[in-house]
Amino acid sequence: MSNSIESYLRDVPDFPKPGIVFKDITPLLASPEGLQLSIDMLAELVDPDSYDVIAGIESRGFIFGVPLATKLGKGFVPIRKPGKLPFTTVSVSYELEYGTDTVEIHTDALEGTPRVLIVDDLLATGGTMAAAIELIRKVGGTPVACALVIELGFLPGRDKLDGVPAHALVTV
Repeated sequence: MSNSIESYLRDVPDFPKPGIVFKDITPLLASPEGLQLSIDMLAELVDPDSYDVIAGIESRGFIFGVPLATKLGKGFVPIRKPGKLPFTTVSVSYELEYGTDTVEIHTDALEGTPRVLIVDDLLATGGTMAAAIELIRKVGGTPVACALVIELGFLPGRDKLDGVPAHALVTV
């Protein structure tokens, strides 16, 4: 077993388009040791007493958020693509490199104004995470921090997080 998350990541050149080096987490997910290491390390990024619930962004945020919530005895709130949640939702749209996307949350997901840790696999340009922060605030929650497996430090993702701190296991 390696004690380095980086050893479980694979670079895929020219994906999804020429010039991009994609950081592939599937070797990490395929390794029981690597997956456990990532959950253990995510648990140490942010003081668990500083938040009440974990929100994960579809879909890879679910992969890391649910076991993290289980490990820490926290609830889990899904942030999903449009049309996937069965109850009343609120949505936020955000800009992508080419076009827009939208995420949603149940209107009653954060009753009691809980403090929220947002979990996802990657922070790149920050649009999805910024939308998640806005969603959490719209339904009465307080985003405490973002916990990520990878941050692409050469992109300005943190600049879009409206003061919410981001913590990553790996910055490339």
